[in-house]
Amino acid sequence: MKKILTSLPVRLLAGVIIGMLVGLVANEGFMNIVVTLKQVLGQVITFCVPLIVIGFIAPSITRLGQNASRMLGVALIIAYVSSIGAAFFSMTAGYAIIPNLNIVSSVEGLKELPAAIFTLEIPQIMTVMSALVFSVLLGLGVTWTKSTKTAEILEEFQQIVLQVVTKVIIPILPFFIACTFCGLAYEGTITRQLPVFLKVIIIVMVGHYIWLALLYFLAGMYSGKSPIEVVKHYGPAYITAVGTMSSAATLAVALRCAGKSSVLRKDMTSFGIPLFANIHLCGSVLTEVFFVMTVSQVLYGEMPAMGTMILFCLLLGIFAIGAPGVPGGTVMASLGLITGILLFDATGTALMLTIFALQDSFGTACNVTGDGALTLMLTGYADKHHIEEQN
Repeated sequence: MKKILTSLPVRLLAGVIIGMLVGLVANEGFMNIVVTLKQVLGQVITFCVPLIVIGFIAPSITRLGQNASRMLGVALIIAYVSSIGAAFFSMTAGYAIIPNLNIVSSVEGLKELPAAIFTLEIPQIMTVMSALVFSVLLGLGVTWTKSTKTAEILEEFQQIVLQVVTKVIIPILPFFIACTFCGLAYEGTITRQLPVFLKVIIIVMVGHYIWLALLYFLAGMYSGKSPIEVVKHYGPAYITAVGTMSSAATLAVALRCAGKSSVLRKDMTSFGIPLFANIHLCGSVLTEVFFVMTVSQVLYGEMPAMGTMILFCLLLGIFAIGAPGVPGGTVMASLGLITGILLFDATGTALMLTIFALQDSFGTACNVTGDGALTLMLTGYADKHHIEEQN
């Protein structure tokens, strides 16, 4: 019983519940402390993310040896296909459902969070995308030059990062999540905006689950392995993603969850999970497509033409690959598409950003959980092409 109560899923859920309850009764002075604590913890987590990306992806590529370039190409293709598939699925649902809805778009009346007592800036050694590109080029370079010494250094660096994840990131995550939900409850997002929150979110969440079911079904069919053996371990990662609203901040927990699966190859897990956390954003893409159609209907009286939406979906899949795995990263990266292709004005853009922010946590949870399915596909590909597993 004690082991269950101290497990990561229970601690994360406790953080969500305690944070919400405290936020409902907290005064401004207490929220000053909460906001400050969240900012500091967020800086620590954000600082470690590039280290996790480098520590897992670069050594994984060196272990793949001559197959590294091929596996990287496969990963990019399936991530893009998943993203645009989710986009087209959402577009189809939008044309079928949105005309029959009476969605109230007002999101006014929220309280503002007080300012932090102080801010502690801990700049990353590099951005997440820089870390991703650096990891790929470093891993490929070591493979091409057969530099055994550098490969050994990367292996030792991975062990160091593992200890940082285990002894720093995992312990502070419940507190960070508690602060996040405390802020949401204090603002009134969870209570006052519940009607508009639920009306749109429930539809989108159903879409998330349908898309995840399809991804895991296809992954299981292709790999010949049970997808249940992967997804059943993803509870802590899903909860963490809901609390952090960031694929990057959830990376440490996602690696731990995927590592518990008996059907995922360990080398594919170390390679795929950090990579997909930055290039596979199917849940965010699915959400954004449905929301831009909703906002267009509400503000402009009609949804975009199908040809316009098809172009938007195809380009959004590309933008999603380069979007930062941080809260709102997908919609921020694609603002040019929203204003340039869909021709949203300032009001439409602001409403889109607001509604997207209200549900960003669930889109992130879909992204993170979907990474497990894509990693199962990589495992199946490696097995079918007789790529030897590396320890």
